Amino acid sequence: MQSFSIDNNGYYGEFGGAYIPEILQKGITDLEKAYLRIIESESFKQQFDSLLRDYVGRPSPLYHSEQLSKRFGGKIYLKREDLNHTGAHKINNVIGQILIAREMGKTRIIAETGAGQHGVATATVCALMQMPCTIYMGKTDVERQMPNVKKMEMLGAKIVAVTSGSMTLKDAVNEAIDDWCANPDDAHYLIGSAIGPHPFPDMVARLQSVISKEIKAQLLEKEGRNYPDYLIACTGGGSNAAGTIFEFLNDERVKFVFAEAGGKGIGTDKTAATMNLGSVGVLHGCKMLLLQTEDGQVIDTYSISAGLDYPGIGPLFAHLATEKRAKVFAINDDEALKAAFDLTRNEGIIPALESSHALAVLEKMQFSPDDVVVLTLSGRGDKDMETYLKYI
Repeated sequence: MQSFSIDNNGYYGEFGGAYIPEILQKGITDLEKAYLRIIESESFKQQFDSLLRDYVGRPSPLYHSEQLSKRFGGKIYLKREDLNHTGAHKINNVIGQILIAREMGKTRIIAETGAGQHGVATATVCALMQMPCTIYMGKTDVERQMPNVKKMEMLGAKIVAVTSGSMTLKDAVNEAIDDWCANPDDAHYLIGSAIGPHPFPDMVARLQSVISKEIKAQLLEKEGRNYPDYLIACTGGGSNAAGTIFEFLNDERVKFVFAEAGGKGIGTDKTAATMNLGSVGVLHGCKMLLLQTEDGQVIDTYSISAGLDYPGIGPLFAHLATEKRAKVFAINDDEALKAAFDLTRNEGIIPALESSHALAVLEKMQFSPDDVVVLTLSGRGDKDMETYLKYI
């Protein structure tokens, strides 16, 4: 059976690696040597588990939605990452990386954010750990995610609005990397997604794997078996999806279904459907699938969701898509909005726009009555209220 886990060189199949400037070589090498040793140490496990339990509020519930199950067939469960402290899955990874950075002697945190959930989580844990942080955010995202910007500022973070390029997540990553290049010794770049040079994609996936560990235990209690038939998640950078599937990567009984941002449609230039439309390229330190021109110029992307408009997809997902291990749907803005309002009015749960893309996948699937389906609700919709109000 083919393995979909990372290899010893930091690749998932042909995707991954570390394509970095020489100035970052030492920092990346030091992190690669340290992260597994730290993650697997008893002291890290105790601190990490304690904070996830007592600070974040884990385990997050696995909620059986009777109305979704009746409407779409199967037994549909929602993994409620929206109920975590700060309102999304992002805090799982942030706590882990800051503990690793602190163990390595780093004194400052750099981060990027699109929808703002990673930024809020980073600012929150930096306040908890009393570490200074600088968060880069595209000016476009600053304007459409103002509630999260104000939260980050209240928590003590320095926010830098990036005005280059499309002024979204890609450009925020560029600026964060530039900062890291200028301050490699004392700063840790806390990447929020399963992207970047090795070991970041693997480290983020491992820290988010608490999601799939809980799914296994919760399904055993609820269904008498520790695996689902389907796992569904949205993919921008891919951190919530990586955590959702990590424990099931090589379990052929489990089918993976991903939702990416179709924007105005994959036949338009207003899209971020990387796995449907991308080609092999290198961006932000790793080989991935990338939206680019024939001569390798990165194409500006679009999505109604600030967290899904990244022009690439992390190496794990590029590998899964290329090898047909996963089914990928490009969800248009209007489909995501409809799914968001349906869940709000039928379940009393207001999802984030990112999560709404995953919910919209249900309209495109056919399940048998005995299928067990777990959909990760990656975040709550507080940050997206201004957008939602335009369409009510």
